[in-house]
Amino acid sequence: MAKKDYTSLSKDILRLVGGKENIESVYHCVTRLRFKLKDESIAKTEEIKNLDGVVTVMRSGGQYQVVIGNHVPDVYANFLEVSGINMDTLANDETRENKMSLGAKFIDIISGVFSPILGVLAATGMIKGLAALLLALHWVTPESGTYQLLNIAGDGLFTFLPVFLGYTAMKKFGGTPFVGIAIAVALVHPSLSTLSTGDPLYTLFNGTVFQSDIHITFLGIPVILMSYASSVIPIIISAYFAAKLEKRLKRIIPDVIKTFIVPFFTIIIMVPLTFIVIGPIATWAGSLLGAATVWIYKLSPILTGILLGGLWQIFVMFGLHWGLVPIAINNLATLKYDPILATVVFVCFAQIGAVLAVMLKTKDKNLKSLSVPAFISGVFGVTEPAIYGVTLPLKKPFIMSCIGGAVGGGIIGAFSSKIWMIGGLGIFAIPTYIQPGSKLDLSFWGAIISLVVSFVVGFLLTYFLGFKDKDTENKMETPLTLEETKKKSLVLMSPLKGDVVPLSNIEDGAFSSEAMGKGVAIEPIEGKVVSPVNGVVTALFQTKHAICITSDDGLEILIHIGMDTVKLEGQYFTSHVKQGDVVKVGDLLVEFDVEKIKEAGYEIVTPVVITNSEKFSEIKTIPKSKITQHEALLEIYI
Repeated sequence: MAKKDYTSLSKDILRLVGGKENIESVYHCVTRLRFKLKDESIAKTEEIKNLDGVVTVMRSGGQYQVVIGNHVPDVYANFLEVSGINMDTLANDETRENKMSLGAKFIDIISGVFSPILGVLAATGMIKGLAALLLALHWVTPESGTYQLLNIAGDGLFTFLPVFLGYTAMKKFGGTPFVGIAIAVALVHPSLSTLSTGDPLYTLFNGTVFQSDIHITFLGIPVILMSYASSVIPIIISAYFAAKLEKRLKRIIPDVIKTFIVPFFTIIIMVPLTFIVIGPIATWAGSLLGAATVWIYKLSPILTGILLGGLWQIFVMFGLHWGLVPIAINNLATLKYDPILATVVFVCFAQIGAVLAVMLKTKDKNLKSLSVPAFISGVFGVTEPAIYGVTLPLKKPFIMSCIGGAVGGGIIGAFSSKIWMIGGLGIFAIPTYIQPGSKLDLSFWGAIISLVVSFVVGFLLTYFLGFKDKDTENKMETPLTLEETKKKSLVLMSPLKGDVVPLSNIEDGAFSSEAMGKGVAIEPIEGKVVSPVNGVVTALFQTKHAICITSDDGLEILIHIGMDTVKLEGQYFTSHVKQGDVVKVGDLLVEFDVEKIKEAGYEIVTPVVITNSEKFSEIKTIPKSKITQHEALLEIYI
């Protein structure tokens, strides 16, 4: 089957989020493109929601999340290609992060660290679960090569999890990812196990929960040797400080030796510091965190299951579920099991139970066609198409699915069911409830009962109480002919004096491909930008190199002065308006120094584009080679 082309969708998303220059970072999770935008107010949320291929848009945790669905990896790859964004070199904006709330910053960090490895973490967990299932069914023995190889394949990533997190965490914090790997590899080096053999030199914290035998010292400082295999917290904290240290070193070390001297000092400082201070403290904190979550869970497993199961889909909608992911992984590392995520894994079946009820009951062909793929996705644990496409718009089915999730979570708590590994979603999560090397016990069957009951409750409540079908008639408006649409047109005046240049001649692909919208460019000979319309200034970048205006007639205009001039950080630009100002044709907006910008090595060709071009039947450039302010530049047909 030929791979679907998402070029058109990617171009539309790029244009509607404000273009490449408005994107600080973008990555994807299971179903969403997760943007960090410089200015979210520029993004045209409602238009993005209406794109064919977009489920919805969410704003949470400091992120602008475009929900795509199961095919998000393909859309993401295509989006990077269309936009020209290189995620390895995209700038890290610490100023914006500092403006985020503590909770938003935490969610942003956790999702940024874990999202890149979530797919392979789930995949290897499924392999480990398969090995446990084969063993529980007595189809293999613990000594068999088949079991051992499957277990190694599944357990390898989890054993060396710090190495993967060293890369993603260092990248998230703005450091060099391979330096993070070097620090992480030291934490799981095979020779560490031999260092702790034999009689200890002495013991620290004797008689407390932190009692530790000291086998080696570093420059006379005692080193508490711990097992960092499968650990989470130590390497993330270490990467945070390593990234800070690396940035400081880059400022003071000469460029000629920076390539190898910066990583040399970063590693030689951070590895001992991690072993001596960060590692032990973080490990003890992780153990206390695991014990605390289990203590809270044991206060009332049923109530914990009901609350988490009932609220889980809301957590997922707002990205808040990321807060529980590191807790679960930490529990698996310290306790070898996790009871927290165990309560919510099968909530997806309550959701698809509600979707099935809607699908069987509705006579609306569009709703029925939406329900089929949403149901299939939900079986495999991906519920965003079901939530945003079916149940949430109908309201009551979503509520009924939350009730089903609460019931299922309560059953998990009643049976004290636990997950023993991170695995797949939906039906692929079933083996995660099998304790490796054990039989299929009551806790496992409790999980299966939870799955079935969640589905049945979601289905029955929705079918009988949560959904009344209303026959809808698709009233299609008769489209206007091209001649009829041309009866009304708008004229955009030139904001600049200079030479007219087709957008196709610009090297920047976002403009030349018309991904940002249709229009034209001007090579200015005078450093003055005036308003081309009567309207409102909807955005003025801090660097003053770009301005957006919405006209009284609904035109959304972007004037981008020069190429890559954002790097000048406002130098040589002077703004005469601010965001929210009402302007008239000819009002002075921005002044800029043409010659100094050229001397700095930047092109000054200035695109003038209609960013909501799709709302108009045709946009024509009025034929001219040279133009001055107040002359007609574009003709736009309604």
